[in-house]
Amino acid sequence: MTFEEALKATAEAVEAELDDILPPAGDGAEGELAEALRYATLGGGKRVRPFMVVAGAEIFNVPKRNALRVGAAVELVHSYSLVHDDLPCMDDDALRRGQPTVHVKYDEATAVLVGDGLLSLAFEVLADEATTADPRARVELVHGLAQASGAHGMVGGQKIDLWAENERLDETQIIRLQRLKTGAMIAFAGEAGAILAGAEATSRQALRMYAHDLGLAFQIADDILDITGDTEELGKTAGKDVEQGKATFVTLLGLEGAKERAGMLAAQAVAHLEIFGERADALRALAEFVVARRS
Repeated sequence: MTFEEALKATAEAVEAELDDILPPAGDGAEGELAEALRYATLGGGKRVRPFMVVAGAEIFNVPKRNALRVGAAVELVHSYSLVHDDLPCMDDDALRRGQPTVHVKYDEATAVLVGDGLLSLAFEVLADEATTADPRARVELVHGLAQASGAHGMVGGQKIDLWAENERLDETQIIRLQRLKTGAMIAFAGEAGAILAGAEATSRQALRMYAHDLGLAFQIADDILDITGDTEELGKTAGKDVEQGKATFVTLLGLEGAKERAGMLAAQAVAHLEIFGERADALRALAEFVVARRS
């Protein structure tokens, strides 16, 4: 199986897991909310973060069903972040994954509730014995995802991102912004398989360092695509970072400098996987994909 086939197969398996986890659409207010939850989550995205969970778990022979449930929880949080990121009070975007954003399709209040509902559901999934029978692992997963998605992670990074519009950030500040906004969730996804396995500290540290470097490379690649991509291919509005005056590695280093930095970080990420040998080949291939992708 090629990397692209493996990524697609994992995305389909995560999609099926999410379809099972999300409440069914129906009539009335609750039914409409369930429909909006499903609209925001299903039918789009490469599911890179769940792929990291599954590929990391495979290193330790963790049952795939357990890894898929953790991957689904990560994707629920990611989907919530996109719904809120697109709101008029945030990035004010009308297009996501090639279709109208949730607040455009429904309304702003529904979009806020959808984000709240997806975030809560993610922790419900992680706390469930169906995810793992090991209570210590469940607590660690809940704690790790809470940190990665909260004020010292993704939410904190989003606040810095909003504050930084039309501000001149230096390299250290841009790294801090991107490590929080994007990197913290990716770091959790990278380590989650090892948490499920109860792996030793050395293995967990290696995966954490891999994911930290890959997370920054991923965000730089996103910044590059905002300049070089087109709206149809990206499935979201191209050129938004420039329009909003956001500080990125492209504005700091230029397009070629940003590409070079992303490649360096991807190579650095791969180096952390040496202790796993060929068992980490899927994660190595992911690092190459992250910096070469076109959407």
